[in-house]
Amino acid sequence: MSIGNSPSPDDLSVGRALAQARVAAGLSVDEVSTTTRVRVPILQAIERDDFSRCGGDVYARGHIRSVARAVGVDPEPLVEQYAATHAPAPEPVTVAPVYGAEKIKPEPRRPNWTAAMVAAIVAVVGFLGFTLFSGGGGKSAPQAGATPARTTASPAATASAPQSDNAPTPKPTDTGSAIAAAPPGKVTVKVSAVGGASWILATDHNGKQLYQASLKEGASETWTDDKKIKLVIGNAGAVQLFVNGKDLGPAGDTGQVVRLTYTPGDPTQG
Repeated sequence: MSIGNSPSPDDLSVGRALAQARVAAGLSVDEVSTTTRVRVPILQAIERDDFSRCGGDVYARGHIRSVARAVGVDPEPLVEQYAATHAPAPEPVTVAPVYGAEKIKPEPRRPNWTAAMVAAIVAVVGFLGFTLFSGGGGKSAPQAGATPARTTASPAATASAPQSDNAPTPKPTDTGSAIAAAPPGKVTVKVSAVGGASWILATDHNGKQLYQASLKEGASETWTDDKKIKLVIGNAGAVQLFVNGKDLGPAGDTGQVVRLTYTPGDPTQG
């Protein structure tokens, strides 16, 4: 699901559709460049429908997919639109003439006398062995007066020990908490997409990217850091926030793009 009212690839060119989706997501060209690792001049050229700087058709398709995911739109319709308007037509392939294969007459098979002799020897040996075993290998009769031994199981071993009426009944462990409290001196943030999909970018206090993708409805993500966690959330009304074990409710309104910062001990939005 895209953020806000994303333009349809059928109504706009590929570059304009990506540009409008980026603006709707509240992202700058530099932020998209940092996320996708596509240089800013190439991003600006793509938004002008200039794909000559991409380095070829394969790279252009890859850039379109990366940028579309970063701004929260489905990349496949844009890639198909690019292929229909920019991809070069395939060159005709000339098929070489096929000539009939020359028929080769198979050589007549010769009888394999060696295999026949080995099979005959194996059959003879097997017959002799069967004759010896069947002639002298009778079953031994049981000895007269022999009494089969009985094995009596001990009642103490077979009877299960009765349970004491005063024995405590084990109770199930409660594991239904929404999110565990943050470790001492750390900040823990959990986001759950409960009202639809939402594009999310999460970074730690060093600016290192922890997560960047469109979180599908029903999915959740959790991050922990020593000092700080920063969030950029698109379609904030669809996201439920839990900070250091506390439910903060929706991150914002439906279709709204919010930027949030949380530190250890924060019970409220930053």
